[in-house]
Parts: sequence; C-alpha cells; structure tokens
Amino acid sequence: MLAILAFIIVFHIVSAALLFIATIDNAWWVGEGFSADIWRVCLNATNCTEINDFSTDSPFKGYSIMQAVQATMILSTILSCISFLIFLLQLFRLKQGERFVLTSIIQLMSCLCVMIGASIYTDRRQDIHTDNYIIYAETSEGSYGYSFILAWLAFSFTFISGLMYLILRKRK
Repeated sequence: MLAILAFIIVFHIVSAALLFIATIDNAWWVGEGFSADIWRVCLNATNCTEINDFSTDSPFKGYSIMQAVQATMILSTILSCISFLIFLLQLFRLKQGERFVLTSIIQLMSCLCVMIGASIYTDRRQDIHTDNYIIYAETSEGSYGYSFILAWLAFSFTFISGLMYLILRKRK
C-alpha cells in the first residue's frame, strides 16, 4: 500500500509540474526564428511582445481569446495544487475505508480547465495575432511546440490521477 501511495503522490507532482511548465514556458507555437506562448511572442529570441500589447478593435479578437487560455491554464494549475494539499489532509483525516472524493473532484476540475484552455488555443490560434499583421505574417508558418504538447499530456495525467483518487480507498 505504501508503494501505491508513493506512486500516486509522484504522479500528482508530475502532473502539477507539467501544468507549471506548460503555463509558463514560451513554446506553444514555434517556428524558425520565433516562439509564442499564451503570454508573449518572441521574434529572434530577443524581440518579445506581450500579448496584451497588440492593438485590437474588437474585444472578441486576439487578446480576449488568450485571456481565456491564460485563465484556464492558471486555474488548472491552482486546482491541481489545491487537490494535492486536500489529498494530504484527507490522508490523515479520513477514516479507514473512505474514498478521496473531494480530491478527485478538484483534480477532475483541473483536468477540465486544461482541456478547455488547450482546446481554445487549438481552435483559435490563428485568430490571436490577426490585428498585428507583421507578427502574424512571421508566426503563421510554424508548428505546435512542446509546451502545447505538455498541456495535453497534463490533461491526461490530471484525468488519470482524478480517476485514481476516485477509486482509491484509505487502507492500512
């Protein structure tokens, strides 16, 4: 039982680390000479422009899309950390034979937030920089970077750990 508990703790820490890296690192969309994430676009690794510096004429273009992705990724990271703390509390407070339902629910909400953020980015990536034509022309040719892939990997990790917490019972 101690080995299973250690595996679950390590699995949860890895999923939280994946969420942190995916949210912070600048590699959601990469190409030759540029990289972009949910916070900024960097050309030639030195000329970085924050996403909110783009001029937009409509509140439903570019920046508002990125605000949704930013908010869901931050929320997923926070929920994952909260679910880990609640798991540790429940580990010592639950009676023998009870399940970690609250931890599971919060972890599955984190999973949902990652899925929403990565899905919005997947669907609307081309709309993000349309108002800044110079940057859009340079960044339109590229591919999804490793942070984007880590976000989807974190989605599957948080989903699996949420299910593990739902199934897990406290035993001696």
